[in-house]
Amino acid sequence: MSAQVETAQDNSARPVKLAPSILSCDFAHLADEMGAIAGADWAHVDVMDGMFVPNISFGLPILAAARRASNLPLDVHLMIERPERYLKDFAAAGADSLTVHVESTPHVHRAVQQIRELGKRAGVTLNPGTPLEAVRPLLGDVDLVLVMSVNPGFGGQKFIPASLERVRTLRRWLDEMGSDAELQVDGGVSSTNARAVVSAGATVLVAGSAVFGPGGAKAGLERLREALK
Repeated sequence: MSAQVETAQDNSARPVKLAPSILSCDFAHLADEMGAIAGADWAHVDVMDGMFVPNISFGLPILAAARRASNLPLDVHLMIERPERYLKDFAAAGADSLTVHVESTPHVHRAVQQIRELGKRAGVTLNPGTPLEAVRPLLGDVDLVLVMSVNPGFGGQKFIPASLERVRTLRRWLDEMGSDAELQVDGGVSSTNARAVVSAGATVLVAGSAVFGPGGAKAGLERLREALK
């Protein structure tokens, strides 16, 4: 059963979604791990190709297995070069949303259009060192904007504090446009900083090691939820 946390931000209350990243789960027990996060809102799926980022994670078979094991919306973050080559395949494997990096293709707007044509939520993201202006022209065409609060490629990294200001800026831009796009944050999110991230304007929190850690994923998810109360 999905559980959303209502958190006050300035003069409004925004529903906050929790999206555990299965990059940190025990893949020998994937079905059990997906069951343990059944109380989340989404499951976040990090796909890495070893070229766009210095790591290889997993691809279509793991996504398809996660789809069979869970009814959660699968939020797929493509850290791969030229993602437009594989959008149709990831959609067919069970993705509900597909997020692409502005740095990964010279045709990022076309990739966003392709995702929309596939009937999926379209997301866009950028690395911590990329100016936010790179995503601004796309804000009117996406359903989700992801702020990377670590340099992508590996789980378990520490949150980059300057990411909070990037979240605030994007929140302002989205609000000025009247956009209802989700503002997602991924990287180093934990029970110690979750409130600050949400206060900055995030509506979706991705957490890997903070959820799939000591005590199991169900307990980790609950710790994160409690931190937002």
